[in-house]
Amino acid sequence: MHELTEERKLIQEAAREFTMKRVLPLANKLDPEKGSIPRELVDEMAELGYFSILIPEEYGGLGLGAYEYCLVAEQLSRGWMSVASLIARGNGLIGALKSLSPEQKKVYLPRMARGEYLGAFSLSEPNAGSDVANISCRAVRNGDHWEITGNKYWCTFADQADFILVFARTDPQVDPKARHRGISAFMVEKPRGELPAGCQGSVIPKIGYHGWTTWELAFDKCRVPASSIVGEEGRGFYLATAGLETARAHTAARSIGLAQGALEDSLVYARDRNQFGKAIGDFQAIRFKLADMATQIEAARSLLYAVCQKIDAGQRCDTEAAMVKLFASEMCEQVTSEGLQVHGGAGYTTHFAAERYWRDARLTKIFEGTSEIQKRIISDALLGKAAA
Repeated sequence: MHELTEERKLIQEAAREFTMKRVLPLANKLDPEKGSIPRELVDEMAELGYFSILIPEEYGGLGLGAYEYCLVAEQLSRGWMSVASLIARGNGLIGALKSLSPEQKKVYLPRMARGEYLGAFSLSEPNAGSDVANISCRAVRNGDHWEITGNKYWCTFADQADFILVFARTDPQVDPKARHRGISAFMVEKPRGELPAGCQGSVIPKIGYHGWTTWELAFDKCRVPASSIVGEEGRGFYLATAGLETARAHTAARSIGLAQGALEDSLVYARDRNQFGKAIGDFQAIRFKLADMATQIEAARSLLYAVCQKIDAGQRCDTEAAMVKLFASEMCEQVTSEGLQVHGGAGYTTHFAAERYWRDARLTKIFEGTSEIQKRIISDALLGKAAA
């Protein structure tokens, strides 16, 4: 097990206190009715610096690393995974905005660090999910503007964000041997609470991940200034994947937080619920379930801390990041399912958070690369890429 420094313990404890006092009660109230995360909570998170953890100090951020970021994310997810995901809408979109010009960084990053300028990420399309290079949305240069046309999918926070980072093809010629080339990224600024001009959207119905809406977007000659391009034209694919190691560690942290919530709630229920004349926690079947849950969580947490140390040391760890994302998300689904089982019929109601943990856990195996994609990355590292 990794021993936390005193500074990290304080960060963890502060995030835990905020979660239990503010996040968890809101989740218990709003998730069953599919309510929205209130702006007041977002402002409180900004005051605590949660949107600035990964932003350098020179731009008003805390200048910390993936380790601290994941400590906070785990605690927030113990209350509500949607809130733990919200911090990625700051923090330079976890590496995606590293390619901003020095001038752009001076303008945007201090505002993002204060929680005043939060973004949405629009990469996926109806036919470009795991196969990101299959993007067909196009951007055409027209004088001093670009015009974006095409459909996007799975864009969470599109309405409430201050900008959307949109990925589109700027090179109409697609090289079949290098389909990832010719994709560019654009910062599409917009009023908060609205979609951009030249863009229509419809809300995607979800079984979980409530608190904010996820959108299908249809761009129709959406005009953005030429200066809105991020990084080099045609190299947006590399920008999209720049922060994947931290993003996958973030998903592992969210998974661990969900599982921890399931464990803690199950421990309380096992002590309080009586059957056959005694607490169900006195039955070996329940005790062994809880023991397995706790062990799986701690194993995932230890792997996460090891991966975060590598990320912060600047060491390449794409394989290890895939491992922790895979292990933690699979663990999360299993542990939250067991937590629901401990609750019995009560766990299948919205009177208890057990069902929320279970619903949200299912998503962790899908976003930031499915479990199957993670296995492919790991097996390629072990065996080399399979023959085409």
